[in-house]
Amino acid sequence: MEKDSITIFTDGSSRGNPGPGGWGAVIIFPEKNNEIKNLKFKVIELGGRDSKTTNNRMELSAVLGALKFLSTGAECTIVTDSKYVLEGMTKWVHGWQKKNWMTADKKPVANQDLWQALLLASEGKKISWHRVDGHQGVAGNERCDVIATSFADNIPPTLFNGDLEKYPLAETILKYIHAVRTPGDKATSETKSTKGKKAYSYLSVVNGLAMRHATWSECEKRVKGARGAKYKKSFSAEDEQAILKEWQATL
Repeated sequence: MEKDSITIFTDGSSRGNPGPGGWGAVIIFPEKNNEIKNLKFKVIELGGRDSKTTNNRMELSAVLGALKFLSTGAECTIVTDSKYVLEGMTKWVHGWQKKNWMTADKKPVANQDLWQALLLASEGKKISWHRVDGHQGVAGNERCDVIATSFADNIPPTLFNGDLEKYPLAETILKYIHAVRTPGDKATSETKSTKGKKAYSYLSVVNGLAMRHATWSECEKRVKGARGAKYKKSFSAEDEQAILKEWQATL
């Protein structure tokens, strides 16, 4: 990782639209010190909930919560599975602002308060955006989903705050970050390559017990609201074994 790089994963969830919702963010950032050769990276997980909200508001809140954590002048890459957030921040928001927060159909922009807050939180920061498909094996995105759904269910998870080397998902997250920062945007192309590919299995670990599931809905039901749960989609027997080895788990 580059010495000044900050990577942020975000996700939002709601139980009903509207309904109770939650958001989650995972931030990987360099620890400030004067010895670059000894530079260490830290990880902090953030999350929150709202008793009556929408999925889009929680997606926006996740990015907002992460950006508020950063100092002015920060450079970061934000990884989200929300097309609404990405296109809103990169294509629509400045046009809405110029048109006094009205859409092309002359209707008030939905979630104006959060868009305005995001613009304010983005000031003085250099942000790169990357979109991934949800539930496609991107560890940071999937962890944010667990955080968000746990808060939506009003079962707040234990949030990590410490050294990257001690973070359970460090290895897989570092591989993804390296790909994102490689010319040619390999991470995006790798993510897209799994879209539509048939799953071999879905794996989960809850309370140290690993299980194999035939469908995503079955896997989701098991991990939803479970503290420290892990889950991932595999595409072959070899891929499944690699995931279990990474988790230090057996079926």
